[in-house]
Amino acid sequence: MVLDEIDKKILNTLQKNGKTTNSKLSKIVGISAPATLERVKRLESAGVISHFTVVVDPVKLGYTIMAIINIGLNLSQLNSVADIKKKFAELEEIVECYQISGENDFILKVVSRDIKTYAEFINNTLTKIEGIQMINSSFVIDIVKEKKVFLLDPEQEYRLSTA
Repeated sequence: MVLDEIDKKILNTLQKNGKTTNSKLSKIVGISAPATLERVKRLESAGVISHFTVVVDPVKLGYTIMAIINIGLNLSQLNSVADIKKKFAELEEIVECYQISGENDFILKVVSRDIKTYAEFINNTLTKIEGIQMINSSFVIDIVKEKKVFLLDPEQEYRLSTA
């Protein structure tokens, strides 16, 4: 499947404002409302649109601590990397988790209400996960850029992978 100009306009518009009505979206992209809806459904079924959501500001909800945690594993103490991935995925404090190559094995983005709650998470939860050898926390002082929109270049061809 190759994205055409209309698909790109739909994706760029919905990324900027996921609440755009189908009627308004159809006017923006220049096709009928039923055709627009069909294209959005096709993009969803192809996995290009994974879901619609609301982005909240954690600080406004009282989560004043954001930390980036580098995790190193002791593979000799670990039954499987899949087990640790599952444990990380289950922890509400972890808002992003990446398995990485290089010196460390994972990077976690963690939010917490305050430093005491963060310390409890580290001491009572993270350190108890079997196979973790190293935990190195860095606290976010300021968010310079946090990109949530991936605007599509109208001139570039995008071929969807089947993976």
